[in-house]
Amino acid sequence: MTDVAVGDARKSRRIDWSPYLVGAGIGILSWVAFAGFGDPLGVTTAFSRVASLFAAPVVGSDVVAANSYWKSMPLKWDYGVWFLVGVPLGAFLSAIISGTWRLELVPEVWKQRFGPSVFKRFVAAFVGGIVIMYGARLAGGCTSGHGISGGLQLALSSWLFLAVMFATGLVVSRLMFRKA
Repeated sequence: MTDVAVGDARKSRRIDWSPYLVGAGIGILSWVAFAGFGDPLGVTTAFSRVASLFAAPVVGSDVVAANSYWKSMPLKWDYGVWFLVGVPLGAFLSAIISGTWRLELVPEVWKQRFGPSVFKRFVAAFVGGIVIMYGARLAGGCTSGHGISGGLQLALSSWLFLAVMFATGLVVSRLMFRKA
Protein backbone atom coordinates (compact mmCIF):
# COMPACT_ATOMS: atom_id res chain seq x y z
CA MET A 1 0.00 0.00 0.00
CA THR A 2 1.43 3.39 -0.94
CA ASP A 3 1.63 6.47 1.25
CA VAL A 4 -1.09 8.10 -0.86
CA ALA A 5 -3.47 5.19 -0.25
CA VAL A 6 -2.78 5.32 3.49
CA GLY A 7 -3.38 9.07 3.50
CA ASP A 8 -6.62 8.65 1.54
CA ALA A 9 -7.78 5.89 3.90
CA ARG A 10 -7.05 8.11 6.89
CA LYS A 11 -8.93 11.03 5.32
CA SER A 12 -11.94 8.88 4.52
CA ARG A 13 -12.37 8.04 8.22
CA ARG A 14 -11.95 11.64 9.32
CA ILE A 15 -14.99 13.25 10.88
CA ASP A 16 -15.50 16.88 9.92
CA TRP A 17 -17.81 18.58 12.40
CA SER A 18 -20.16 21.33 11.36
CA PRO A 19 -19.22 24.52 13.24
CA TYR A 20 -22.95 25.24 13.62
CA LEU A 21 -23.60 21.85 15.21
CA VAL A 22 -20.60 22.23 17.50
CA GLY A 23 -21.66 25.76 18.47
CA ALA A 24 -25.17 24.56 19.30
CA GLY A 25 -23.68 21.67 21.31
CA ILE A 26 -21.47 24.03 23.30
CA GLY A 27 -24.47 26.27 23.94
CA ILE A 28 -26.51 23.32 25.22
CA LEU A 29 -23.57 22.14 27.36
CA SER A 30 -23.39 25.65 28.84
CA TRP A 31 -27.09 25.53 29.75
CA VAL A 32 -26.62 22.11 31.36
CA ALA A 33 -23.62 23.38 33.34
CA PHE A 34 -25.56 26.38 34.64
CA ALA A 35 -28.81 24.51 35.29
CA GLY A 36 -27.33 21.30 36.70
CA PHE A 37 -24.29 22.56 38.57
CA GLY A 38 -24.76 26.32 38.95
CA ASP A 39 -21.36 26.86 37.34
CA PRO A 40 -20.21 28.20 34.00
CA LEU A 41 -17.94 26.20 31.73
CA GLY A 42 -14.29 26.63 32.59
CA VAL A 43 -11.21 24.68 33.61
CA THR A 44 -8.61 27.02 35.09
CA THR A 45 -10.16 27.07 38.56
CA ALA A 46 -10.30 23.28 38.57
CA PHE A 47 -6.77 23.14 37.16
CA SER A 48 -5.56 25.38 40.00
CA ARG A 49 -7.31 23.20 42.55
CA VAL A 50 -5.77 20.02 41.14
CA ALA A 51 -2.35 21.73 41.09
CA SER A 52 -2.42 21.70 44.89
CA LEU A 53 -2.19 17.88 44.73
CA PHE A 54 1.03 18.15 42.70
CA ALA A 55 2.45 21.02 44.76
CA ALA A 56 2.05 19.24 48.12
CA PRO A 57 4.83 16.65 47.57
CA VAL A 58 7.18 19.35 46.26
CA VAL A 59 6.65 22.19 48.75
CA GLY A 60 4.90 20.30 51.54
CA SER A 61 1.26 20.00 52.51
CA ASP A 62 1.70 22.65 55.24
CA VAL A 63 2.78 25.22 52.65
CA VAL A 64 -0.16 24.32 50.41
CA ALA A 65 -2.58 24.53 53.37
CA ALA A 66 -1.18 27.95 54.34
CA ASN A 67 -1.24 29.35 50.79
CA SER A 68 -3.91 32.07 50.52
CA TYR A 69 -4.78 31.13 46.94
CA TRP A 70 -5.43 27.48 47.73
CA LYS A 71 -7.28 28.48 50.91
CA SER A 72 -9.71 30.47 48.76
CA MET A 73 -10.04 27.59 46.26
CA PRO A 74 -9.49 24.31 48.10
CA LEU A 75 -9.43 21.05 46.19
CA LYS A 76 -12.84 19.46 45.80
CA TRP A 77 -13.95 16.82 43.32
CA ASP A 78 -16.72 18.89 41.80
CA TYR A 79 -18.13 19.35 38.32
CA GLY A 80 -15.19 21.58 37.28
CA VAL A 81 -12.57 18.94 38.07
CA TRP A 82 -14.53 16.27 36.20
CA PHE A 83 -14.96 18.68 33.28
CA LEU A 84 -11.18 19.19 33.33
CA VAL A 85 -10.67 15.42 33.15
CA GLY A 86 -13.33 15.04 30.45
CA VAL A 87 -11.88 17.57 27.99
CA PRO A 88 -8.66 15.69 27.12
CA LEU A 89 -10.40 12.33 27.46
CA GLY A 90 -13.12 13.42 25.00
CA ALA A 91 -10.51 14.79 22.59
CA PHE A 92 -8.57 11.52 22.76
CA LEU A 93 -11.67 9.41 22.16
CA SER A 94 -12.72 11.63 19.25
CA ALA A 95 -9.27 11.26 17.66
CA ILE A 96 -9.37 7.48 18.11
CA ILE A 97 -12.88 7.15 16.67
CA SER A 98 -12.11 9.40 13.70
CA GLY A 99 -8.84 7.61 12.99
CA THR A 100 -6.78 10.81 13.24
CA TRP A 101 -4.86 10.00 16.43
CA ARG A 102 -1.10 9.77 16.21
CA LEU A 103 1.81 10.32 18.56
CA GLU A 104 3.63 13.45 17.48
CA LEU A 105 6.22 14.91 19.82
CA VAL A 106 7.21 17.72 17.47
CA PRO A 107 4.58 18.91 14.97
CA GLU A 108 5.73 19.43 11.39
CA VAL A 109 5.06 23.18 11.44
CA TRP A 110 7.29 23.47 14.54
CA LYS A 111 10.06 21.39 12.92
CA GLN A 112 10.07 23.63 9.85
CA ARG A 113 10.46 26.78 11.90
CA PHE A 114 12.41 25.77 15.01
CA GLY A 115 13.95 22.37 14.28
CA PRO A 116 13.28 18.82 15.47
CA SER A 117 14.37 19.18 19.13
CA VAL A 118 11.82 17.49 21.41
CA PHE A 119 13.35 19.20 24.46
CA LYS A 120 13.05 22.66 22.87
CA ARG A 121 9.42 21.94 21.91
CA PHE A 122 8.53 20.72 25.42
CA VAL A 123 10.21 23.72 27.09
CA ALA A 124 8.33 26.11 24.80
CA ALA A 125 5.04 24.32 25.47
CA PHE A 126 5.65 24.34 29.23
CA VAL A 127 6.57 28.04 29.33
CA GLY A 128 3.60 28.85 27.09
CA GLY A 129 1.33 26.90 29.42
CA ILE A 130 2.61 28.83 32.43
CA VAL A 131 2.07 32.16 30.69
CA ILE A 132 -1.46 31.35 29.53
CA MET A 133 -2.45 29.86 32.90
CA TYR A 134 -1.13 32.90 34.75
CA GLY A 135 -2.98 35.19 32.36
CA ALA A 136 -6.18 33.19 32.70
CA ARG A 137 -6.06 33.34 36.49
CA LEU A 138 -5.20 37.04 36.36
CA ALA A 139 -8.18 37.63 34.04
CA GLY A 140 -10.46 35.59 36.28
CA GLY A 141 -11.19 32.98 33.63
CA CYS A 142 -9.90 31.00 30.69
CA THR A 143 -10.97 30.76 27.08
CA SER A 144 -13.90 28.54 27.99
CA GLY A 145 -14.82 30.54 31.08
CA HIS A 146 -14.65 33.93 29.40
CA GLY A 147 -14.99 32.97 25.76
CA ILE A 148 -17.94 30.64 26.07
CA SER A 149 -19.70 31.24 29.38
CA GLY A 150 -18.92 34.94 29.70
CA GLY A 151 -19.55 35.55 26.01
CA LEU A 152 -22.96 33.85 26.24
CA GLN A 153 -23.79 36.11 29.18
CA LEU A 154 -22.70 39.16 27.15
CA ALA A 155 -20.16 40.10 29.83
CA LEU A 156 -18.08 43.05 28.64
CA SER A 157 -14.97 41.69 30.38
CA SER A 158 -15.33 38.42 28.46
CA TRP A 159 -15.69 40.14 25.10
CA LEU A 160 -12.62 42.25 25.92
CA PHE A 161 -10.74 39.07 26.93
CA LEU A 162 -11.65 37.41 23.62
CA ALA A 163 -10.54 40.43 21.58
CA VAL A 164 -7.19 40.63 23.40
CA MET A 165 -6.68 36.85 23.19
CA PHE A 166 -7.25 36.72 19.43
CA ALA A 167 -5.18 39.85 18.76
CA THR A 168 -2.31 38.51 20.87
CA GLY A 169 -2.52 35.13 19.13
CA LEU A 170 -2.32 36.78 15.73
CA VAL A 171 0.67 38.93 16.69
CA VAL A 172 2.59 36.10 18.36
CA SER A 173 1.94 33.63 15.53
CA ARG A 174 2.99 36.27 13.01
CA LEU A 175 6.26 36.79 14.91
CA MET A 176 6.93 33.09 15.49
CA PHE A 177 6.09 31.83 12.02
CA ARG A 178 7.18 34.71 9.80
CA LYS A 179 9.30 33.89 6.80
CA ALA A 180 12.96 33.97 7.82
